[in-house]
Amino acid sequence: MGAGWVAGVTRAKAMLSRALGAERAEEVASAPGLDAAVRYLSASPYGHDLPSEASLADAQRAVGETLVWHLRVLAGWQPPSGVTALRLLACGFEIANTEDHLRTLTDTLPNTFTDTLTDGGPLPPPYRLGTLATAWPRLARTRSPQELRAALASSAWGDPGAATPVAVAIGMRVSAAVRTAMAVPEAARWAAGRLALLVGRETFVARRSLPGAVAARAGRLLGTSAMAASSYPDFRRHLPPAARWALAGVDSAAELWRAERRWWHRLDEGGRGLTHGARLDRAPVVGAAAVLSADAWRVRGALELASRGGGRIGAFDAPA
Repeated sequence: MGAGWVAGVTRAKAMLSRALGAERAEEVASAPGLDAAVRYLSASPYGHDLPSEASLADAQRAVGETLVWHLRVLAGWQPPSGVTALRLLACGFEIANTEDHLRTLTDTLPNTFTDTLTDGGPLPPPYRLGTLATAWPRLARTRSPQELRAALASSAWGDPGAATPVAVAIGMRVSAAVRTAMAVPEAARWAAGRLALLVGRETFVARRSLPGAVAARAGRLLGTSAMAASSYPDFRRHLPPAARWALAGVDSAAELWRAERRWWHRLDEGGRGLTHGARLDRAPVVGAAAVLSADAWRVRGALELASRGGGRIGAFDAPA
């Protein structure tokens, strides 16, 4: 595999310089207000798409746009299997585009996980995915929730089980985790842990049952016993080791959000581990994508802390 990966791996390692890093993210978080944090970021790799006078939502969106661009640049240097891996690792942006598109097709705009209504403000333009898109151009052309569901069902995403915003959001996330674990072994533990957090939150916090086909798809990664569990302790006990790690030490479903933060830290650490050494294969590329993604998550959290008057990321005990 080596010769075909030389350029891709070289670019992947070079892209690590685009991450802000934990120390500089702490400086963003400790800024005395959002404006100061934005000024700091304007001179960083995240400054290109960052408006000079940005709301918190705008600033966080700009961080996401920068990550998409970095992953697109990285994909441009990869052989086909590297592009496939990056497409799967970046599919959260296609999910975000689809969720926003579905909101334009419905009368009420429920938030995926809290069931609150949006503020009615204009939705941002879709993320520009380029080669990272799975089915987005086709999904973007749909004109009703039912048509969107049909388009998903006939694509690699699979049928979400219903055309509601919650069903589409959950169905796509389950599909993303399962497909990533199957196609990108280097990311299989991250995907399985992420799916365990999602299913645990939906089943035992939101008290929502997954549609049959979606539950069966999740069972391919989490196991049928875990998916049939009637309580959170049973769910955690029946998870395979590849997924159970994400819930370690979380004894109550109400505390799952704390495990979310730990998952991102594991992603960062594991990604950096994959970039070390002289391997000329997919692993350093997957690692670089993980590091860049975790860095963007950290910066988004830092911006939120700055908007509250400043604080330390290490003490940030709320979902970012």
